[in-house]
Amino acid sequence: MTSESTRSPLSMPFSQDEFAQALENYNYAFAPGQVVRGKVFEYASDGAYVDIGGKSSGFVPLREAAMEQDIPLNEALPLEAEFEFLIVSSQNTDGQVTLSRRQLLVREIWERIAETAQKGTVVEMRVTGTNRGGVIGEIEGLRGFIPRSHLLERVNLETLVGQLLSATFLEVDREKNKLVLSQREAARAAIISKLEPGQLVTGKVANIKPYGAFIDLGNATGLLHIKQVSGTRIEDLAELLQVGQSIKAMIIDLDESKNRISLSTKVLEKYPGEVQEKFEEVMTSAESRAEKVQGKLGE
Repeated sequence: MTSESTRSPLSMPFSQDEFAQALENYNYAFAPGQVVRGKVFEYASDGAYVDIGGKSSGFVPLREAAMEQDIPLNEALPLEAEFEFLIVSSQNTDGQVTLSRRQLLVREIWERIAETAQKGTVVEMRVTGTNRGGVIGEIEGLRGFIPRSHLLERVNLETLVGQLLSATFLEVDREKNKLVLSQREAARAAIISKLEPGQLVTGKVANIKPYGAFIDLGNATGLLHIKQVSGTRIEDLAELLQVGQSIKAMIIDLDESKNRISLSTKVLEKYPGEVQEKFEEVMTSAESRAEKVQGKLGE
C-alpha cells in the first residue's frame, strides 16, 4: 500500500482561496432570540449596519440602538466598536437580520432585577410622577411603581417627584412588564439590620390581637406575643395594654429574611406576674432590668 493511498483527506492542501470560498458558501443559521456579537461598520439615516459574520450584515434600527431614544447613534454605537446584539427578526431575502441593542440590554436588566429581588437587596428608584395609587419611577431604565401604602410619605406625594427612594421589590413580572416596590419594607429592613437579640427597645402599642400586641418601633413593627408579656397567664391582653401606649421590651429573636421582630417583657420581670401587677414600675426600671438580663446572657 502506497503512502498516497493511506493519506487522509484532512491532510490534503487547502488554499486560502478555497477556504474563503468555503466561508462564502457556509450557511449561517441566524434566528430570532439568538445573541450575536458584531462590529458596527456603517451608518444609515435610520440605523446602523453591523458585521456579524454572515453573508450579509445585520441592521440596527435607530429605536433599537440604545435604552434611551435621545442618545445620538454615534454615541450609542460608535463605528468599529463591537457589541452583543439580540436578533429580533429572521433573515430577509438578502440574508440580513434585524438586531437590537436595546432589547438585549432590557433583557439583561430584567435578569439582574430578578436576582436582586430574590436576594431582597435595596435599590434606588427615582420618582418621575404620581397617580391615585402611589408613585411611579425609573429603575435602570424600567418603569417601577410604589403603592401609597408602601410609602413613608403617604399624603403629599407630589413632594416625592424627583427624589431617589430606597425600596425593595414586592413583585417582578417580566411578562406583564410589572415592577412593584416598597419603600416601607426597605426602611423596615434597614432598622432591623441595626437591631440585635437582647436589645431593649421602646415603642408604642399599634394593635392588640388575642395572641399578642404589635409594637410600633418606628418604620418597623415587633410582636409581643401574649406568652411573652408576663410569667403568669393573661386572659385578656386589652385589659393590660392600650393602643398608643408607650412600652419597653427586649428583643428575643430576629428574622431579617422575614422582617420579623419578637419581643418580650416577661424577661424583665423579677418574679412571674410582675408586669401585670406593677406594669409602670417595670417600665420605669426597664433599662437596669435589661442590663441584668444581658449580663446573664453573656455569661
